[in-house]
Amino acid sequence: MELLHLDGKGRDFSIDIQEPESDGGEEDEKTIIYEDLPLSRLILVMSTAWFGVFLGAADTTVIATLSAPISSEFGSLSLLPWLATAYLISNAAIQPISGRLTDIFGRGRGLVFSNVVFAAGNLLCGVAGNQYLMIFGRLVAGIGGGGLMSIPTFLGSDFIPLRKRGLIGGIANLWYGAGAMTGAVFGGLLYDHFHLGWRLAFLIQVPLSLLSAVFVHFLVKVPPKQSDKSYLKRIDFGGVFLITSCMALLVLGLSLGGNVVPWTHPLPPAAISLSVVLFAAFVRWERTARQPVLPVQLLVDRTVLTSCLASVFCAGIALTSVFYVPLYLQVRGDSATSAGLKIMPASLGTSFGALASGYMVKRTGTYVRLVIGSTVALIVGTTMFALQNGNSPPWLTSAAFLIVGSGYNAVFTITQVACLAAVEHSHQAVVTSSTYLARSLGSTVGVAVASVVYQSSLSAGLARRLSDQTGATEAIERILDDISVLQDLPREWQAGVTESFMDAFRYVWFVMLGWAFLALICIAPIKQHKLHTTLERQ
Repeated sequence: MELLHLDGKGRDFSIDIQEPESDGGEEDEKTIIYEDLPLSRLILVMSTAWFGVFLGAADTTVIATLSAPISSEFGSLSLLPWLATAYLISNAAIQPISGRLTDIFGRGRGLVFSNVVFAAGNLLCGVAGNQYLMIFGRLVAGIGGGGLMSIPTFLGSDFIPLRKRGLIGGIANLWYGAGAMTGAVFGGLLYDHFHLGWRLAFLIQVPLSLLSAVFVHFLVKVPPKQSDKSYLKRIDFGGVFLITSCMALLVLGLSLGGNVVPWTHPLPPAAISLSVVLFAAFVRWERTARQPVLPVQLLVDRTVLTSCLASVFCAGIALTSVFYVPLYLQVRGDSATSAGLKIMPASLGTSFGALASGYMVKRTGTYVRLVIGSTVALIVGTTMFALQNGNSPPWLTSAAFLIVGSGYNAVFTITQVACLAAVEHSHQAVVTSSTYLARSLGSTVGVAVASVVYQSSLSAGLARRLSDQTGATEAIERILDDISVLQDLPREWQAGVTESFMDAFRYVWFVMLGWAFLALICIAPIKQHKLHTTLERQ
């Protein structure tokens, strides 16, 4: 494989610098390395890309804050997990191929495509007249959102040496934190004070995404890998089909089970089993593919494997907390705006965790102790969640969310750097895709498992406490589909219903605590690699 060096203006000044040939069959490509990119230009390009991160983060907390009102409007609280999992189906499917596709077509084109598709998905959500169009809109938005969150990381790998990558990742997470805080509060305000309510929260993202696409088109000019082959000949269509089908079926099976149909129904196990078969076929295919979409030999590296496994559990904690903490607060009587304000510390925590860990990695050049310490902090935060009940002070929720956010985002930042350090420069985009795939998988499985635990516990608790009440069966169905009916329940039912909800939330918190311990076990064997201070790794 050849490395093509470019200066900050994109002009050639050194070519034919050889690296050992890749086992993945990418020896026909030249990997571009930038040198001496002016700081002002670097800031402009990265900020343009990071605006997409801002939009993606805002969308995540908007849907988290408004998921209960949206589900209630459509008369189905069981819709709540689908608002997350529909997005994650397409997000998880696009993650493993985004690195390779932007290697071929270019980062700028990938970001423009992602912004436009993200805008289309939010437009569908804003005008949705039924739950099916709403879910489809989230599915479309997930395709764009996957690119918005991952491609800026690929850009960072193109421009910034490993030793500084964690710090730059921390700055990126400031954009993420700002977006998450804005979305949490803004979504609640729109719902509480405007006639269009939650629909406006989606519609307002459409022009912003299109504006972002315009800026990206003119400012992000990063050439793709150079090759004499056509675009189509460089795409591993077999690998793309197998991995996207695998992820979509896995998410579908996990989402259906316990929510739409019981686990005893043949559909969930059939979908999950087929996804396992497709994954095995994907691994076999990629071993012989000339230009694989995801070189499987990278995944057996100790650092990459431990980092991805830890990311799976941390992502499960991250998205489960984002969706169930606002619901917990609203069950306790908070408005959508109030719930959004109380989850703001999570955004502060994610920003602090990423920035502080990135700075420490840059300063020390090491990351093993730091990532283990961050996982311990995650255990502390999830333990605080587990201590909550119906009478817990509001500060406990905010403090727990602050610590949890700091912990999981520090782990994400450090493991990203560790994975990049473990592979050659030419594989940085695909290994980054692997870490994002792990996060998507963890988020998907996490929300699905939490939903099963929550729904099962709540249904059983309500049946146990209200079974002797007249009209209990119909009331339980209404409660499961719409939390807004809680304020209209008979006074003598209130205590039992609240206890049932708190029990369900407690089981979810304990599941998160278990994941935190598993993340610590997975990350413990991580290996220290040298963090080079130049892009050439010299």
